[in-house]
Amino acid sequence: MPELTWLVAAFPNFLRYVVVGFALAGLFLWIYVLVTPWHEFALIRAGNAAAAIAMIGALLGFCLPLANTIAHSSSLTDVVLWALVALLVQVAVHIALRYMMPYLKQGIEANETASGIAAGGFSLAFGLINAACLTY
Repeated sequence: MPELTWLVAAFPNFLRYVVVGFALAGLFLWIYVLVTPWHEFALIRAGNAAAAIAMIGALLGFCLPLANTIAHSSSLTDVVLWALVALLVQVAVHIALRYMMPYLKQGIEANETASGIAAGGFSLAFGLINAACLTY
């Protein structure tokens, strides 16, 4: 059965990429919560949809270029380096958004859904652009 032989041979490589991908997503979330002036997890536990939307948009905005890099990479080192670029882009987008929308912190903390949608939407939009730029 050639499919099973291929699967057994490819599975260790799959595991390496999954572990590195999940670790990079975790690193992004850790840095994201350090950069934002609100406390995402506490707000989300309290039912704050705006914080959840903003955080999930940022995570998707990072994971899109990460997934693209994994799909087109030549090595795990390549994945990590481009993921760090994607992380920097997402942090820069967040910082720029806070300057453009100085009320964002108050809006997120007040559970104003529009603030969460704006923050998450900008992160997602720039993540899509970033993912396209990382295609080579």
